Amino acid sequence: MIPELGHFTLILALTLALAQSIFPLVGAGRGNAAWMRAGRSAAMGQFLFLAIAFAALMQAFVSNDFSVLYVASNSSTQLPLQYRIAAVWGGHEGSMLLWVLILAGWSVAVTLFSRHLPEDLVARVTGVMGLISVGFLTFLIFTSNPFERLIPAAAEGRDLNPLLQDFGMVVHPPLLYMGYVGFSVAFAFAIAALLSGRLDATWARWSRPWTTLAWMFLSLGIAVGSFWAYYELGWGGWWFWDPVENSSFIPWLVGTALIHSLAVTEKRGAFKGWTVFLAILTFSFSLLGTFLVRSGVLTSVHAFATDPRRGIFMLALFGVVTGGALLLFATRARRVGLGGRFEKVSRESTLLMNNVLLVVAAGTVLLGTLYPLVLDALGLGKISVGTPYFELVFIPLMVPTVFLIGVGPMARWKKASLPDLALRLRWAFGVALLTGLLLPFTLGAWTAGVSFGLLLAAWIVTSSLADLWERLRQPRGNMGVLAKLGTNSRSYYGMLLAHVGVAVFIVGATVVRGYGIEKDVRMDIGDTVDAGGYRFQLERLSDVPGPNYVATRGEILVTRDGHKVTTMHPEKRTYRDKENPMTEAAIDWGFFRDLYVALGDRVSATTWIVRVYYKPFVEWIWFGWLLMALGGTLAVFDRRYRVAAQDRVPAPQREPFPSGADAVGAR
Repeated sequence: MIPELGHFTLILALTLALAQSIFPLVGAGRGNAAWMRAGRSAAMGQFLFLAIAFAALMQAFVSNDFSVLYVASNSSTQLPLQYRIAAVWGGHEGSMLLWVLILAGWSVAVTLFSRHLPEDLVARVTGVMGLISVGFLTFLIFTSNPFERLIPAAAEGRDLNPLLQDFGMVVHPPLLYMGYVGFSVAFAFAIAALLSGRLDATWARWSRPWTTLAWMFLSLGIAVGSFWAYYELGWGGWWFWDPVENSSFIPWLVGTALIHSLAVTEKRGAFKGWTVFLAILTFSFSLLGTFLVRSGVLTSVHAFATDPRRGIFMLALFGVVTGGALLLFATRARRVGLGGRFEKVSRESTLLMNNVLLVVAAGTVLLGTLYPLVLDALGLGKISVGTPYFELVFIPLMVPTVFLIGVGPMARWKKASLPDLALRLRWAFGVALLTGLLLPFTLGAWTAGVSFGLLLAAWIVTSSLADLWERLRQPRGNMGVLAKLGTNSRSYYGMLLAHVGVAVFIVGATVVRGYGIEKDVRMDIGDTVDAGGYRFQLERLSDVPGPNYVATRGEILVTRDGHKVTTMHPEKRTYRDKENPMTEAAIDWGFFRDLYVALGDRVSATTWIVRVYYKPFVEWIWFGWLLMALGGTLAVFDRRYRVAAQDRVPAPQREPFPSGADAVGAR
């Protein structure tokens, strides 16, 4: 009866979601404090019932209850326990249950950590999140019930997709959903501010930590997904511009613009309407990504659940949420106003240009993702938009964006001077230019692409150091350097760390593209191939059993200058009831290079096509993403988000260091 209990708790959760959406919104409109407080209790109750439902589904997987259709379709008795647990969200129904559970968790977090905010604001935020929960719980219960019975019960399950039988499946979807769903908080704050008519610095300040936290989770989710694809798919790449990859990257780009725009709205009162629009757009793209992955319109190695029957419902839900929010924004836009004025050259203008470039970049990715789908839907043929398009339109937009990363923090609020900026940044640019010109000679042959990429990375680092140096040069009594470092906020150091993360990412992407080596060769026992100064020799092949697969395992000896470096063991696995064999690459990890070997197709009993890759600095790509996420974490824990409620009304602010950027979202 545990599956029936899970189904019943889903119905109870829907009931409480209705209460969470109705009572706080009506109470805020009527000034009824009791009704407004009811939303908090409803949110907590909804989360409790959804947690029970999630635990019931997990128990069905752990106990191999194949009388539940979803379990029989995504598990088996031979599946290891950790993957049985991950299989809970390995298909459509379970992943949507995880979606609503995380949404309820964010709702509870808002109610617990926003007690110092005005009661009517929290009530409206809670009510909006309740409305979103109603939509997704209705979808889950009536079209995607994870507890549907299979009568008679199956004797054995169909097993989990072999691509998903990996640790990446355990962590990637929850992190990605924490980011997707987390942007609903910024969306709810924006809608609440529009409903109340109070779009001031207080609204922006309280939306910032939630937005930054969601952005941090989404950054980690994208990084883990890229890393997972790199080592699991056997193709040696880290980003394929796959439609499902793009569906998470688009809200990340717009979310990045949002956290910058929130900074300006809080500090200077500018961009008020633009910031609200970005909050709506970011969550709308999160919903669009959910629709693309879960509706069945995409076929992708990353789309681990597809069902076209549910697409109309999800598209309608997306239309109602996005259309309703944009309609409200259109009717209230005049009341919002333009906010504070600023000159054409100022920190506000650089952040605005940064915002526009990021949104346009997101639009180009969206166009490349949706255009083939629209043509197919209209019966105009099937086309594929691949890497050449994205590199042609996306990278040119990112070059000025990266340049502005260095300029923005150094520009003054309201009005700056180009000669002054040039003077203060001359050493940073000079060092970056020399680095870009000379460093490629130490890495390999000089090329214009590598030189320019390293120039951009060095520019970010040197300009960040220049900004920090200007702060330390400011006279502050008898303070020493360490004391001055302590006066800067965590958000400022979070900005620096995130920017350095972008630089590290650029180094990794540039070097691996410029100096990486890829070879597909036919190898028999004893054959060798050279790549990147290393020699790879196929020593032997053997058959090895796994818990739910059999594999052909190669043993490849790697040497350098006649000395053994390592022994690598790539595999070709065949899973039970699966026709196509799966590649399990062997990787010798290193901070400055990866050696990557994968078995391709079998030619004969002892001859295989072998893919050998030399990947310099490839791990800097994910290290850069990690630094960005850590920077966001530092910003979230800035002290000003933890002070007492009575200190929350912002007073006119004077920048402590005219040349610096205080920066949760200054970057």
